Amino acid sequence: MTRPAVAIIGAGLAGLTAARLLQKAGVPVHLFEARARVGGRILTVDDQGNPSDDGFDLGPSWFWPQMQPGMAALVAELGLAVFGQNSTGDVVFERMSREGAHRMPGLGQEPQSMRLAGGTAALVRALLRDLPDGALQVATPVTALRLTGEGVEVTAPGATVTARHVIAALPPRLFAEQVTLDPAPAARDLARWHATATWMAPHAKIIAVYDRPFWREAGLCGTAQSLVGPLAEVHDATTASGKAALFGFVGLPAANRAALGDAALIRAAIQQFTRLFGPEAAHPVATLIKDWARDPLTATGADTTPSGHPAAFAGGWVTGDWAGRLVMAGSEASPTEPGYLAGAVEAAQRAVRMILARDHAQ
Repeated sequence: MTRPAVAIIGAGLAGLTAARLLQKAGVPVHLFEARARVGGRILTVDDQGNPSDDGFDLGPSWFWPQMQPGMAALVAELGLAVFGQNSTGDVVFERMSREGAHRMPGLGQEPQSMRLAGGTAALVRALLRDLPDGALQVATPVTALRLTGEGVEVTAPGATVTARHVIAALPPRLFAEQVTLDPAPAARDLARWHATATWMAPHAKIIAVYDRPFWREAGLCGTAQSLVGPLAEVHDATTASGKAALFGFVGLPAANRAALGDAALIRAAIQQFTRLFGPEAAHPVATLIKDWARDPLTATGADTTPSGHPAAFAGGWVTGDWAGRLVMAGSEASPTEPGYLAGAVEAAQRAVRMILARDHAQ
């Protein structure tokens, strides 16, 4: 007998992990993704901004195996190669515009942050391998959920399915704004979803690609902190295959970034790289920018103002009429690692355990 399907909203790391686990348990899935691509906030591109199997991460880059064993276990299970974030060499600190940059001895990393060979999208590619044909629909945003006697009616452009359960594998705030529920969710749940900050949503990332990692030759690790800007934090983004790059998080609020424009921001970032790492930094072979606050499938209006890292919440995300049918599984719903890659994996695993336990009890 065919088991009732589970609908998953969002084909980022959480949604793909949940789909893989459900398929292994013999539960068919309908996986809906609003974007024309999978991966969500995971975005690995080449120096022209095109998706790449060996590129630069415009979204998350790191995980910490010693602190995030679940993430480490998934990476190992998928057979993915990893390498450590470069921390060999001195760091640079920029305190005031009227002072030069200060060079200080690096302290290494403990615990060591790790990256994936080929970029973080290697996770996405590996998870897609196990997804059955027809399970995934891209460019198909779910717009409404309705409770029925059979389960949940899931509505998207050109597609309506009935599922036994629904996993919302996207940021709670985005889910609250873009999906209509009938009946309406409990007021306290809706308030919780709206109040939960979406990680990466207020931020922008700039990458400068070079012909070689000249900063390493000068005894620098590529890490810098700045109170001058426009980049507040800089790191070595050189790939496992040796493609040299630096990246930085823009320290300006979204409204200021929009007023300046991408071209001006990139020029200012290159000037800053030059102050921090010397004249060779003035001549990148390519630059990339991703402003997540302008991505409507990541950020809402409430996300344009930075509100810090999302806080862990171990309580019930869904109560009332929807308690037995809907499970939140975006990274922000992780009780211990909200916002991180590891949080997406943990939230997905937790959601699948809840659904399988409910089905077993019935």
